[in-house]
Amino acid sequence: MEKEKKILVVDDDQAILEILEEVLSYYGYHVSTLANADKVFERISEYHPDLILLDVMLGPMDGRMICRAIKSIANVAGIPIIMISATESTSSMLSLDFAPNDFLQKPFDVNYLIEKIEHQLAA
Repeated sequence: MEKEKKILVVDDDQAILEILEEVLSYYGYHVSTLANADKVFERISEYHPDLILLDVMLGPMDGRMICRAIKSIANVAGIPIIMISATESTSSMLSLDFAPNDFLQKPFDVNYLIEKIEHQLAA
């Protein structure tokens, strides 16, 4: 039997974290949530996620800078990152250096989210 895939969700909105944890758990994923982006690298090294869902606007921090940092560290650069944001223009990030693997605009359809996750995990 295949092990549960682990997803790290980073968002400063507690309601979003709770919804995503419930939905992803329902679909069989093991979920770890993080509301404070300051601890993202610590959590990655402890949790070893198979995929990261990362919000763009994280209070005083910018998810794009966190994504860039993750993608520039050799031992974690291969972890797929799906950025989520209410800002439509953020989809242009996919063409930048150290870009996320995919982008999802809020509000999003749960089935579309699962489709994107499964696509990234199969890649």
